[in-house]
Amino acid sequence: MKRVLFDTNIILDIALKRNPFFEDAFKLFGLIDDKKINGHITASTVTDIYYISRNEKGHDESIRFIENLVEIVDILGIEKETILKALALKMNDFEDAVQTSAAEMNGVEILITRNKADFTDTEIEVLTPKEFLTQGL
Repeated sequence: MKRVLFDTNIILDIALKRNPFFEDAFKLFGLIDDKKINGHITASTVTDIYYISRNEKGHDESIRFIENLVEIVDILGIEKETILKALALKMNDFEDAVQTSAAEMNGVEILITRNKADFTDTEIEVLTPKEFLTQGL
């Protein structure tokens, strides 16, 4: 089963039901339910999701979403080594560098994001949701 890391924007597409992105993001979570992929997020993604979704959905609904999310995906820790590795990457966005480092250090095979251009200094395969869904498993 492929190990997949979801960028924060993919999770927010679901949490905030952002169109036109919601449908593909929701299909990705169907693959987790069907045991076709093993989904991951980073610990820092959880706090980012709360902070961003709270502004639109409020505290209670954001917490409920996170409670449901952590039942579905595995959470990759962010340790000192993860941060040091991220600092060494040649990426413009530090948040993306942290996610990349966590993925590489935990044997994740694919990173799914809507912003592929942000993930330049990695050997992990980076795909958009649509690319992943159309390429097949």
